[in-house]
Amino acid sequence: MKKSISVQISEEKLSAIEMYLEQKNTTLTAELDRYAEQLYGKIVPQNVREYIEKMSAQQKPRTRRSAQAADKSEP
Repeated sequence: MKKSISVQISEEKLSAIEMYLEQKNTTLTAELDRYAEQLYGKIVPQNVREYIEKMSAQQKPRTRRSAQAADKSEP
């Protein structure tokens, strides 16, 4: 599941950021996503990242199986 965050920035600074990012053919959202991933890799210990990835991978197949089981149980 993804969550959203919000930050406060002046309109002038936001406009300047967006203008210069546009010149580089990117967006603020793309840059913030990239930075958040870099920060996650830098701050969260490797063993914790591996655990989170493992748990995420295990949850996906369960969801599919649960949906298939629900389909089979319907008349």
